[in-house]
Amino acid sequence: MVTLNILYVVASLLIFASIMTSTLSARLGVPLLLFFLGVGMLAGEEGILGIEFAEYNLANFIGQAALACILLDGGLRTSMRSFRVGLKPAVTLASLGVLVTVLVAGIFTTWLLDVDWRLGVLMAAIVGSTDAAAVFSLLRNGGVKLNDRVQATLEIESGANDPLAILLVTVMITLNLDPTSQGIGDIIFMLISQIGIGLVLGLLSGWALSKMLPKVYLADGMYAILILSAGLIVFGITNLLGGSGFLAVYLAGVVIGNTKVRATEHVLRVMDSFAWLSQAVLFVVLGLLVQPSGILEVIHYSLLIFIFLLFVARPIAVFSSLLPFRFGIREIGFISWVGLRGAVPITLAIIPVTMAVPGADLAFNITFGMVILSLLVQGATIPLMSRLFRVWVPTNNEPKAEHEIWVADQANITLYEFEVKQGAFAIGRHPQSISSKFDTQALSLFALVRHNKLVNVNEDTILKMGDVVWYAMRGDDAPSIAKIFNNSATQYQKNSEFYGDWLLSPHARIADLPFYNLAARSLATNASSRLPKPVASALDIFTVPPQVGVMTGIDEDLVNKLTEAKNQTVEEFMMQYFKTEPVKGDEVYLNETWSLIVRDVDGRGRLRGVGLKNKIKKEV
Repeated sequence: MVTLNILYVVASLLIFASIMTSTLSARLGVPLLLFFLGVGMLAGEEGILGIEFAEYNLANFIGQAALACILLDGGLRTSMRSFRVGLKPAVTLASLGVLVTVLVAGIFTTWLLDVDWRLGVLMAAIVGSTDAAAVFSLLRNGGVKLNDRVQATLEIESGANDPLAILLVTVMITLNLDPTSQGIGDIIFMLISQIGIGLVLGLLSGWALSKMLPKVYLADGMYAILILSAGLIVFGITNLLGGSGFLAVYLAGVVIGNTKVRATEHVLRVMDSFAWLSQAVLFVVLGLLVQPSGILEVIHYSLLIFIFLLFVARPIAVFSSLLPFRFGIREIGFISWVGLRGAVPITLAIIPVTMAVPGADLAFNITFGMVILSLLVQGATIPLMSRLFRVWVPTNNEPKAEHEIWVADQANITLYEFEVKQGAFAIGRHPQSISSKFDTQALSLFALVRHNKLVNVNEDTILKMGDVVWYAMRGDDAPSIAKIFNNSATQYQKNSEFYGDWLLSPHARIADLPFYNLAARSLATNASSRLPKPVASALDIFTVPPQVGVMTGIDEDLVNKLTEAKNQTVEEFMMQYFKTEPVKGDEVYLNETWSLIVRDVDGRGRLRGVGLKNKIKKEV
């Protein structure tokens, strides 16, 4: 009994310590997951507590269960819009990208370590896929908002590339133990089984659960437990049938998460706790499992393979996979950089150890070292690299928070939270009359909080800096309302720096644009020739119409390009440059100076706002 209580205390203390130390994550710029891993290593056999833990089978069991929970939570938070903009490139990355990575990295690893090619390719297969736990955690808590296509591609890739990675690891383990046991037909059949069974069971189980949930009446906190237990059932059954349990549980989460019913009102909050607990337990256990001395002995190999993956193998794989989808070079660069390795490679590295594959200990230690390097280098630099590669988008037109309240099984009200920033337009105005554009029916005041206390609103109440206001309103109005509560000067500066100073209507013809007329005028040799007359009614296309004096960077090629497309709308002109559905921040280059940038997209993928940007305007 004493031993059992000590076990309770030690296990809980490790989780408690890892969570408390994680508060330093934001200050130090170190990924949260690394703190969990560090606590486990410090408590391990060569650490402070000296806990001897060499249960690889138990660690594998915990790892797979935790990853299933993390993938389920990730699926619940993946919108169908993410699938529309990122499914095709993500699937290509999860298939062709993994194969290319494993092939290129396998050749390098075999040469570097001077080992049999089967062991070299096995090690490459272990680290060939990105990690869902690391990707979901670091992208969603990285402090930046990425453009939707990049974020969706990375998240879907991390959830979908596990089947192929597991297949390759399984095949290479078999080839290492018995080189004559696997034929090409067996490998293809295994791949089809993994993906096919996982796909079918994931979608079917997700659909069945989404239909069942509205008919089941439970305590609020029980719905998440029900979904988690059902997800683990789907995971186990799919694995038993020879499919990919990871793919199945992720797809089940996607289907459930995109079915809005009352039963799922509290699910995301509870599942978020489950996912964080899974990550903490998983990385602490993996930290306990490893011996730091073993990592240090091969850290130079880990470093060299990591550098090769980061700067050679991953970029080759990403470029070859995304080239058909017309991804920009900056997007390709960022996706190449964020090939995060985490718990999945370590979990896969455990399997050869449990099966006594020759060289498995070497592979495990090298893999562990690479994961630490990946979390340190790639994970800590996500905000920096997102700005360097310009794949971030401004976040100043979004509510601070939102919360759904279900009033019936099929009816809900969405509450949006806004904070009054310094210099905001809302300061000095009544919370129910912040703008003449919104009436009381479209914008219903729910609560006003000042100095952490609820304020009774009367006809004399005015908004002050720091106030927090909750409204019940339509979601389409939320970005417009957010602009009223943010610092208007700061907001304009951020938007103009990113999108440009001028706003175009996507439905306007190129020939009707003041920009087209003024551009042509800037090239004209005399005022009466070569000049289409400006359309006066088109001046409202711009928030601030440009003046002739600021039309810098105009050349004949630009005018000719616009002239050829003068009968097209702005949207038609831009859409011919997009291979996939457009997202905020997508850019169409007119020339080295001028470009068109997508400012907003509706739910069907149609443009709602376009920015016209002069890259050297500030220099003039």
